[in-house]
Amino acid sequence: MQRYFFCIAYDGTDFFGWQRQEDVLTVQEAIEQAISKLFGQKHFPITGCGRTDTGVHASYFIFHADLPSNQYAEDQLKYKLNLILPKSIAIYSIQKVSPGLHARFDAKSRTYHYFIHTKKDPFLNGYSLYHPQQLDVAAMQEASLLLLGRQDFTSFSKLHTDVKHNYCEVYNAEWKQIAHHRLQFEISANRFLRNMVRATVGTLLLVGEKKMDPKDVKQILANKNRGTAGKSVAAHGLFLANVTYDGV
Repeated sequence: MQRYFFCIAYDGTDFFGWQRQEDVLTVQEAIEQAISKLFGQKHFPITGCGRTDTGVHASYFIFHADLPSNQYAEDQLKYKLNLILPKSIAIYSIQKVSPGLHARFDAKSRTYHYFIHTKKDPFLNGYSLYHPQQLDVAAMQEASLLLLGRQDFTSFSKLHTDVKHNYCEVYNAEWKQIAHHRLQFEISANRFLRNMVRATVGTLLLVGEKKMDPKDVKQILANKNRGTAGKSVAAHGLFLANVTYDGV
């Protein structure tokens, strides 16, 4: 058996998130079904670099799988699986890695993008949040800088999750004007909590609407209380955009 790292992208619209669940279709299940079909109906479990929620997309996602190494070269494997997979999932590359390398636990950083458009556009609705209110982007950026460093993000996390602690180290958090009526929020960290990015964006939008002062973000973090932060924004504007590893 050989361990492979798969680099993929997917449109999460029709999936109930990444992780396999009972009675609903997930990205993990769709890929495992395709691999099983290719390898004679044998089941080969896969492990993703993280868990995206229902409706969240990924422009760059890594998973690993241990597969027979004597049947297909990497290019053949990519070609055949792309034929089987639905149009909403694409394999970009496949790489042989050492047996101990883990897609989730060995990831050094992850980057998410959240997209917003302030002018009505029917072609962006599935992949960007329509937010027609005027926003103070400079204030949102000022607030974003307060997220940097190692901090407790309980206030921006879904409650009652199974993690041991809520500390994350944020390396970068910034707003970018990517077109006249389009904004992108980029955030990179060593780890993310459930719903963390969507709750963060919802809070920063309150700053942009002048319903909250940029400096309030620091107090929200200190409160360690989800009720003091803004509401989570919709899933369809969120993309996992990058994952990094040492030596890969």
